[in-house]
Amino acid sequence: MVEKVIIVGAAGRDFHNFNVYFRNNRRYNVIAFTAAQIPRIEGRLFPPELAGELYPQGIPIVPEQEMVQWIREHRVDLVAFSYSDISHVEVMHRASIAMAEGADFILLGATYTMLRARKPVIAVCAVRTGCGKSQTTRKVSRIIRETGRRVVVVRHPMPYGDLRRQVVQRFASYEDMDLHHCTIEEREEFEPLIDAGIVVYAGIDYGKILEEAEGEADVIVWDGGNNDTPFYHPDVHIVLFDPHRPGHELLYYPGETNMLMADIAVINKVDTAVVEDVHIVKRNIERFAPKAQIVLAESPPIVEDIFGIQGKRVLVIEDGPTLTHGEMPYGAATLAARHHGASEIVDPRPFAVGTILETYSRYPHLGSKLPAMGYSDEQIRDLEQTVNAVDCDLVVFATPVDLNRLIRIEKPTLRVRYEYRDHDPPFLEEVLLGKMEGRWEPSQK
Repeated sequence: MVEKVIIVGAAGRDFHNFNVYFRNNRRYNVIAFTAAQIPRIEGRLFPPELAGELYPQGIPIVPEQEMVQWIREHRVDLVAFSYSDISHVEVMHRASIAMAEGADFILLGATYTMLRARKPVIAVCAVRTGCGKSQTTRKVSRIIRETGRRVVVVRHPMPYGDLRRQVVQRFASYEDMDLHHCTIEEREEFEPLIDAGIVVYAGIDYGKILEEAEGEADVIVWDGGNNDTPFYHPDVHIVLFDPHRPGHELLYYPGETNMLMADIAVINKVDTAVVEDVHIVKRNIERFAPKAQIVLAESPPIVEDIFGIQGKRVLVIEDGPTLTHGEMPYGAATLAARHHGASEIVDPRPFAVGTILETYSRYPHLGSKLPAMGYSDEQIRDLEQTVNAVDCDLVVFATPVDLNRLIRIEKPTLRVRYEYRDHDPPFLEEVLLGKMEGRWEPSQK
């Protein structure tokens, strides 16, 4: 019998799981994808050109809230959970709902969904969103380049637009981001790498992406999204931990899986975390991932003008996903404002409009921090209107992308950046090169 399937996702891992397991598999009939986490990505169609010959009409993408309705109406046999950075409890809530409706519930194995590469792969993943993967990816890329090898970064998918145009995306310039109508979230990931002269790939079909990347790289760096596991088998698996959220490495899916598979465990932000919280994370790694080599690191805020903050009433804008489903109470902009003497962090909620107001309603823990949400042209306009309506002296933003290029801010602005920095020996370069010994071709130097 053919099993009817719903793939529960968030426009990324779900499409990959479909490609590597369900597409062209006559045992299954995928009835629908569901969508969560990212605003307004439902209501689309996974097009027949990508879905394969078994789906000439394509596959609908519906809100996750409609899962029960679809299970009942279509007598669905199987629910395949396929997105990341969600607590173990919430995963099991969804399992309970599916099973109560008579459907089986599965999680596809992490290694089962990894593709094999012909070139060495270094994966940078995490146990939660906002641990510091991006700056670590940049650090790893610099280490590789200094050995004389070519590096290409392959980023976890963010296909929130026209799926037909997002099968394979290559980014080497700002014009490439404009061509692909990138969201703020995409630009936050791509822009710093492009600034460093590093080519980035992303999209939907990671088999085709791998073929393209292998053609111009000696080493591929997998830049993970959320706390998801890699799409490619890594030769070295680097996993980031955040001591500001101690214990979360045991509580979130599939971050705990990353921890258990880690070759290198980087405890980041140790310079701003409570010492005992760092020890909690370290003890959990030593207990549950004893083969992982632990590296301590920092992500210090780099402020262009520290004296420009003192005494000012400040609006802080932080990285969107880190604050929303990453559940971080604050980010680098808040730390900079507090450390450099802002007289007040102004609450933007009374000024929020449209989709930004909806974001505060959905994520009440945000408090007085403004997440840089920009998943659509409408949301970017709402962000701009909200920022300009706030009564403040200065806007301090800690987004990896320069917001001044994307929205018109009618107030003085100050950008906060952050980069990877080693804390204590052993340092990441030494550990990584030691792990890679014998795994790659000789240097071209």
